[in-house]
Amino acid sequence: MLTNTGSGTRVDEVAAGTFRISTPIPPAAMPGGFSFNQYLVVDEQPLLFHTGPRRLFPLVREAVAAVMPVEGLRWIAFSHYEADECGSLNEWLAAAPRAEPLCGQIAAMVSISDVADRAPRALADGEALRLGRHEVTWIDAPHLPHGWECGFLFDGSTGTLLCGDLFTQPGCAEGPAVTTGDILGPSEALRRGLDYFSATRNVAPLIEKLAARRPTTLACMHGQAWEGDGAALLRALGDALGSSPAQR
Repeated sequence: MLTNTGSGTRVDEVAAGTFRISTPIPPAAMPGGFSFNQYLVVDEQPLLFHTGPRRLFPLVREAVAAVMPVEGLRWIAFSHYEADECGSLNEWLAAAPRAEPLCGQIAAMVSISDVADRAPRALADGEALRLGRHEVTWIDAPHLPHGWECGFLFDGSTGTLLCGDLFTQPGCAEGPAVTTGDILGPSEALRRGLDYFSATRNVAPLIEKLAARRPTTLACMHGQAWEGDGAALLRALGDALGSSPAQR
């Protein structure tokens, strides 16, 4: 469903009750083009994962409103502290009076407890939060791909890993919202060009911790979402990262 003809922002259901909001950024504004995605989990306690950059807030709010009342949001969650992850956090807290920031303990300690207009709910590694039919679990993943506070949410009810900047694909995310095609190749080409991954030596155990959840949908923040054997694809990413000199 296209929610804004001017920006091309659209909403698509990528798993049961989970909606991808995507705004393409044309090559004229960002070389090669790009996309910013947010994921809305509609339930008794609705959750938005990623806020998008602050300047995209009107577009993302419009998209959320096409699915559910914005004021009904309960949780505003994100992977790590960065503009596209939580740049409009306070705008969302103002728009949804019951909403609270949801993040890992490190993010709460070093950033969110100070910058957010409402105190965060900080989840420990492996801590689960029931939204209703959905239950999400926080997974600490420091420096994967970047940020000491980095982590992800796994929705066990749908097998969806909200995987943030992992598998970031360049371009304007043309085509279907969910693909079964190759996302590792394009994401690796981008990583090698921009070098935005950290040099953590803990790649292998962190990748295995994610793969052990056996996700069937990977909800990427940039580019298409992906459907298939998520554990295998995550391990393939781990192999690619392990072959990089910085990670040896």
